[in-house]
Amino acid sequence: MKPVLVTCRRIRRIATAHLCLRKRRPVGQIIRHRALIFIWSHIPRRLGSCPILTYINAMSIFIKPFVVVFIAALLPQLVFSQDTPLPPVPASDVVLADFLYLKRPVVVFADSPNDPNYIRQMELLTHNTADLIEREVIIITDTTPNPPSEIRQKLRPRGFSLVLIDKDGEAELRKPLPWDTREITHAIDKFPSRRIEMLERSPSGL
Repeated sequence: MKPVLVTCRRIRRIATAHLCLRKRRPVGQIIRHRALIFIWSHIPRRLGSCPILTYINAMSIFIKPFVVVFIAALLPQLVFSQDTPLPPVPASDVVLADFLYLKRPVVVFADSPNDPNYIRQMELLTHNTADLIEREVIIITDTTPNPPSEIRQKLRPRGFSLVLIDKDGEAELRKPLPWDTREITHAIDKFPSRRIEMLERSPSGL
């Protein structure tokens, strides 16, 4: 079916014919009334055949699968980019031998929980915790010098101290100042056991 063009001549013709039947109505009112009815009845058909709208509809159908794939690929990154809770464990409640070959303890020592370095370190450990969880880290805190815990007796810290322990139970690194998660994970990636894990997960080194 050919689209009907809305022309002034056609509107005048309809309005004049209608005026002949009802001479009591003003010509301007008849023209406006008939023009609105005519345009309204033909707009859906004309828009449906519009090339621009047809192109937009086709592109939306074509692009939709790619949008779904993009969101599906991005969703895991959005989820893991969030800070997953990694609550610290008091040193008095744990024994290092229980984590042998299972976890990498990150021990935070201080002589008081009000130590500014301790407060800063605990705040830093709340960010990017997904990287710590990936490296099987457990955070242990000790802010009570007396009586000393078993972990304090073994590691013998002085004041504030951050100690990184590998899965074999050996203290690999000691820091007298707070470290952020990025620095800690970079140091852990140099541990012998961590290098073996990365090699097993990606033998090609990619």
